[in-house]
Amino acid sequence: MSELTHFNDEGRAKMIDISEKPATLRKATACGSVHVSADTFALIMRGELKKGDVLAVAQIAGIMAAKRTSEIIPMCHPIALTGVDIDFCPEEERSVINIKATVCCKGETGVEMEALTAVSAAALTIYDMCKAVQKDIVIGNIRLLRKSGGKSDICTE
Repeated sequence: MSELTHFNDEGRAKMIDISEKPATLRKATACGSVHVSADTFALIMRGELKKGDVLAVAQIAGIMAAKRTSEIIPMCHPIALTGVDIDFCPEEERSVINIKATVCCKGETGVEMEALTAVSAAALTIYDMCKAVQKDIVIGNIRLLRKSGGKSDICTE
C-alpha cells in the first residue's frame, strides 16, 4: 500500500502541493443509483411531483456540486473544470434512476472527487424532491467508473 499523502511530518492534515505536476487533460466518470417505489418512479417520469422536474433539478444540482467540490471535501484542490455532464438512465422495471457524471479539466490534478460529488448531489436532490411521497428511498452504489489523464488510468466498467 502506498504512503498516505495528505499528512505532514507531524501527522497533521495538509493539502498536497501539485505545483510541479504537468497540466494534462483529466477526465473522470462516476455513477450511482436511486431506488424508489414504482409509484414514485412514475411520478418522476411524468413530472408530477410538487417540487418540479426532479431530473432537471438533479442535473443542475450535480453540476453545481462538481464545481464546488473543493468547498466540501477538505483536501480537494479548487479546479477550473472545463466540462460537467450528467446522464440519467431510468429503469422502469426496477424503479431505479441510474446516474452517471463525467467531469473534465486541463490541470495538475484529477477530477474523480468532482465526478463522485456530482453523482452524490444529484442522488441527494432526487431523494429530497421525492421524500414527501416516499420515506424509504435508497441511494446506492456510488463509485468511480473510470479516470484518465494522470499517472494512472482506471477503468472499472
